[in-house]
Amino acid sequence: MQTVPFLDLKAGYLELKPDIDAAVARVLDSGWYILGPEVETFEKSYATFCGAAHCVGVANGLDALILALRALDIGPGHEVIVPANTFIATWLAVSAVGAVPVPVEPTLLTYNIDPARIEAAITGRTRAIIPVHLYGQPADIGTILQMAQKRGLAVIEDAAQAHGAGYKETRIGMHGDAVCWSFYPGKNLGAMGDGGAVTTNRTDVADRIRTLRNYGSREKYVNEEQGPNSRLDPIQAAILGVKLNHLDTWTARRRGIAQYYLDNLSGVTLPHVPNWANPVWHLFVIRHPQRDTLMSKLAEKGINAMIHYPIPPHLQAAYSDCGHAKGTLPLAEQLADDMLSLPIGPQMPQDAQNRVIEAVNQAAATLPPVDQVADI
Repeated sequence: MQTVPFLDLKAGYLELKPDIDAAVARVLDSGWYILGPEVETFEKSYATFCGAAHCVGVANGLDALILALRALDIGPGHEVIVPANTFIATWLAVSAVGAVPVPVEPTLLTYNIDPARIEAAITGRTRAIIPVHLYGQPADIGTILQMAQKRGLAVIEDAAQAHGAGYKETRIGMHGDAVCWSFYPGKNLGAMGDGGAVTTNRTDVADRIRTLRNYGSREKYVNEEQGPNSRLDPIQAAILGVKLNHLDTWTARRRGIAQYYLDNLSGVTLPHVPNWANPVWHLFVIRHPQRDTLMSKLAEKGINAMIHYPIPPHLQAAYSDCGHAKGTLPLAEQLADDMLSLPIGPQMPQDAQNRVIEAVNQAAATLPPVDQVADI
């Protein structure tokens, strides 16, 4: 039985192979292997794509978050509001600068941080809010920005899964004080290795991150502050530049698959999209109270589904001292227990989509209906 992969990264390479190979060869022939013209060209292109004034390439998505926090002088003694349900990198970045992550529960409609719950989490030590555009679905950034401006807080967006996503009439990437990106290979805009960036309309933030990413140095051997080595690799920048030219096309394919799923899946809880959001479907996440059984039934039919993320950050051993015992963040815990990501990707063939739909519908039909299970 042929399996349906969760995501076929090689297929994406093969589609663009001549252009990617030529871009890599161009970098190798240039003799310039750290920062330089390739990185600068991609930074300009991606800033334009996002509608932002600046883009600063860094080594990975976690560094993007850490350097954005540092550029906004957030550190020890400060609190940063983060989603209760997210990949742990959002929390790790806050901890890395010595600040305290303060989790806020999601809305069960979109799985993004619930703006209505943020106000109660703000204290005199709060310095920033980090909304995550989870699964490629924009958070309600307009509402969050209004709240932050009212309270004098910075907004740092974690857009690691939202390349090209739209909020109302604008693309994610130019709203907050800093917008942080990952170019991990599995992302909608993915490199062939690690990579990351920060986009912003604030010149001071962009300049500070450029300095920090290079050992805290603008001028060789002159170090203004203690900074890491976190530079986007020129080869990865060249590859990203090629893929960026095709991102809108690939996003349209993802949206087509997502709509096909929405129109044809049954027996599970499907994603909800607000009328102000234009998601890019980095992940297509369904819910079922017997998620593990459903996943096993799909595996029997060769469907490689995945769980994002099985253990919420507050229950990870890394945060065992955070004071959030099991049961204190019930919405995040519930989502971790019943969410399942289905295969989706711009190179996914029609027959694979049909197999996923058939397998989900058949498996769900053997399980208790979702409307018989109480929601939180």
